[in-house]
Amino acid sequence: MSSLDPFVLARMQFAANITFHILFPTISISLGWALLFFKTRFVATGQSHWMDAYQFWVKVFALTFALGVVSGVTMSFQFGTNWPGYMNTVGNVAGPLLAYEVLTAFFLEATMLGIMLFGRGRVSERVHTLATWLVAIGTTMSAFWILALNSWMQTPAGFVMIDGQAHVTSWMEVIFNPSFPYRLTHMLLASGLTVSFLLAGISAYRWLRGDKAADVRATMKVGIYAAAMLIPLQIVVGDLHGLNTLEHQPAKLAAMEGIWETQKGVPAVLFALPDQATQSNRYEIAIPNLASLYLTHSWDGEVKGIKDFGTLHPPVAPVFWAFRIMVGVGLLMLAVSWFGAWRLRRGHEIQPWLARVLVSMTFAGWVALIAGWYVTEIGRQPWLVTGVLTAADAASTVPAANIALTLVMYLVLYVVLLASYVRVVFYLAGKARDKSLPLERSMAVPTGFAKAGGVS
Repeated sequence: MSSLDPFVLARMQFAANITFHILFPTISISLGWALLFFKTRFVATGQSHWMDAYQFWVKVFALTFALGVVSGVTMSFQFGTNWPGYMNTVGNVAGPLLAYEVLTAFFLEATMLGIMLFGRGRVSERVHTLATWLVAIGTTMSAFWILALNSWMQTPAGFVMIDGQAHVTSWMEVIFNPSFPYRLTHMLLASGLTVSFLLAGISAYRWLRGDKAADVRATMKVGIYAAAMLIPLQIVVGDLHGLNTLEHQPAKLAAMEGIWETQKGVPAVLFALPDQATQSNRYEIAIPNLASLYLTHSWDGEVKGIKDFGTLHPPVAPVFWAFRIMVGVGLLMLAVSWFGAWRLRRGHEIQPWLARVLVSMTFAGWVALIAGWYVTEIGRQPWLVTGVLTAADAASTVPAANIALTLVMYLVLYVVLLASYVRVVFYLAGKARDKSLPLERSMAVPTGFAKAGGVS
């Protein structure tokens, strides 16, 4: 243990925590709006299948919200235990933004969630709908504040350094920093796509098991159509976000594209094995001039290479491959959702093979999301706050053995919780045909599941 680098272990631990945590807010952000859609459709049409859809998916929302809260607590502790230099240096910015998230968003979600789950029949339909609306607003406000902070760390603005500490000069500039609009929009669309495929995948799973009730058909259509509409928007926003990254974080952009030398007419590298030692790409397959076209909108536009940044650039291979995984999964989402929407528009049933594809892609949004998040976070290295604070300067002096022990504990716990979450979601889907099953019983776990450590 003593031979391990505590800084590397601290980074691994934080990466494990943020990877696990971000999965659940990504679902709850857009699932809240899906629930609002189901509820308003029920109120407007009186069709019971919309309420059936609501009653099923509100259980998934509650489970997701609970895991998001639990995993978020460990994130807070990490700032103090592993990264004390972060709050010491930029606490005047980060502290208030995190407090705004708790005060304006989390309390709103937590308060209204009880009414959503157990209030129908005890409060009026209007109040119940209002609670659903407020939860959806709360989830989006949470994303707003958290992404304001993360974006500020990427492209800091509106502050001045005094005696080694950041002091705010303009909260408007802090919140609406140069990358915030692109990052917020990109994240909200990613959340929408994650939930779209979750809706379609779980509905397809129920459909394949013989549950072809009206609510199953409706939610499958909602998921497919929503994905088909959101993915083109995500491609456009992704392009705009890339241009913003080129302007404000060119080292990250160079790593994403695998560009080592500053040059004009930059090729788009489709495949390569970036070699940090030789500062070159091995086995490169590229399309000439294409990267210059979509990055600078000119066939011979100039793009800075990684070598121009000396040592102040991220590790290339992880960023390079994470970006390609994100894009690859996005293109697969485009193909599947558009084909599904085309069949639905022509009045055809979803074929069994397509339903199986949808089931296999139930959590595809998570894959694209994590890949994109790694591009964002690893691509910022070696900075924790760009140009202000490096990750090495913010790290604590906690012994490597202590960090390694807690890292292993976190990883084991997260694997168990993630497997438990997926299993319970599919368990709920398998039991959803029993419309008379009370909420409390329907959320009970399978026999023997709690004993295995899935739920405490």
